[in-house]
Amino acid sequence: MISTRLCKGETMSNNLQKNRGENKITKAEIIKDAIIIAVLVLSIFSRPILAVVTGSQAPIAVVDGYSMFPVLRMGDIVFSYKCSPQDIHVGDIIIYRGIDGKLIIHRVIKVIVRDGKYYYVTKGDNNPIEDYFEFTGPGVPYSRVVGKVFDINGAVFKIPYLGYVSIWFHNII
Repeated sequence: MISTRLCKGETMSNNLQKNRGENKITKAEIIKDAIIIAVLVLSIFSRPILAVVTGSQAPIAVVDGYSMFPVLRMGDIVFSYKCSPQDIHVGDIIIYRGIDGKLIIHRVIKVIVRDGKYYYVTKGDNNPIEDYFEFTGPGVPYSRVVGKVFDINGAVFKIPYLGYVSIWFHNII
């Protein structure tokens, strides 16, 4: 036997209408779900699209370390674009391939032009010394520069914490 307890003054039909109303999906929930799906789709396809638009091999990069603290923190996402060698100046943050092939995000502290070729002396803001171990010649050659980190009036454009998802994912695999 099915028993339903009703509050005083309620009928079975009122109670059923209330329950049906609770199960309805609101427009706000549909919009929220659509935004989540759009962000997931964009995150999958944005890297190749941004690579074409920016000319950078790494248009989106995740900070995975503390060498650029406090400007960049672990888990920050930064954006980069490929620029000409003469457009990289002291104080700019660049992304370059280390000798081992891994990406490094560090600040340019000196620009050297030798025989028409550009080299950049780089250093993490939180590191005590320059990146000498990454240099081939007097600095990091332009050929290993993947991109210049996008900034707005000198302030790095970044998305804090969101990169932790990528870091955790890579640590699992």
